[in-house]
Amino acid sequence: MPELLNPTMDFVFKRIFGDEKNADVLMNFLNSVFESANEPLIESVEILNPYIDKEALTDKMSVLDIRARTETRTLINIEIQLWNAGDMPKRTLYYWARLYAGQMEEGNQYRTLQKSIALNILDFDVMDNKRYHNVFHVREDTTGQLLTDVLEIHFLELRKLREQAAGLEKRLVRWMLFLAARTRERMEELAEEEPMMQKALTTLEFLSQDEQTRKLYEARQKALHDYASAIGEAEDKGRMEGRMEGRMETAKAMLAKGMDIALVSEVTGLSLEEAQRLLAH
Repeated sequence: MPELLNPTMDFVFKRIFGDEKNADVLMNFLNSVFESANEPLIESVEILNPYIDKEALTDKMSVLDIRARTETRTLINIEIQLWNAGDMPKRTLYYWARLYAGQMEEGNQYRTLQKSIALNILDFDVMDNKRYHNVFHVREDTTGQLLTDVLEIHFLELRKLREQAAGLEKRLVRWMLFLAARTRERMEELAEEEPMMQKALTTLEFLSQDEQTRKLYEARQKALHDYASAIGEAEDKGRMEGRMEGRMETAKAMLAKGMDIALVSEVTGLSLEEAQRLLAH
């Protein structure tokens, strides 16, 4: 039996939860999130972008999100991320804004704009707290009065859940542990008493046995790894440039005070030639 694909890979996650045949699985997962946040549950969900452009799999910048609409016309954007590319709060606000503003393309008036929800599932930490589920709205600072309910943003941080004991009585905990699980046995154990989770596992098993799907999975995995490597290299370069700029500024200050150029070179790590060039300018 082949090894199961990673359900937190965006390509696989969308094939499980973004397939029209699994709308009931998606609804169960969403209701576990809303249940945890004490928000109203939904009774139906329509998946708006069920298809995956194969070219997107090799495009490291592409976002394989899931967009859905509930029976009350609420719009939901679900994105799962394995690597932290930075600025996650700004990123999710951007995607929420696109989702919300996109309703005006039909010529609607402002009063007809419907609630839009951004749901982020992350395999890294973003929020500076120990909660694995954080929910944001727009509220007045002093009184906490809700300005409007049209904006709602959720962050589910898988690593935080793994780091603490959480009761399996919460449906969201079971789903998050399912996504974070790395063995078939653990997934089977979690799915034993949850029919929709069992359906998700069956879908994952089917995908894992399909040779073409595994090739597409590997292509997507490579694209995302390349993206993560590029981000890491850019950050390293930025840090190096920042350190060099800091050394240059320190050297300039020392030279301006008449300090010996050899001492400036020793303290800042600049070469004598670099320090001399600064002195000449």
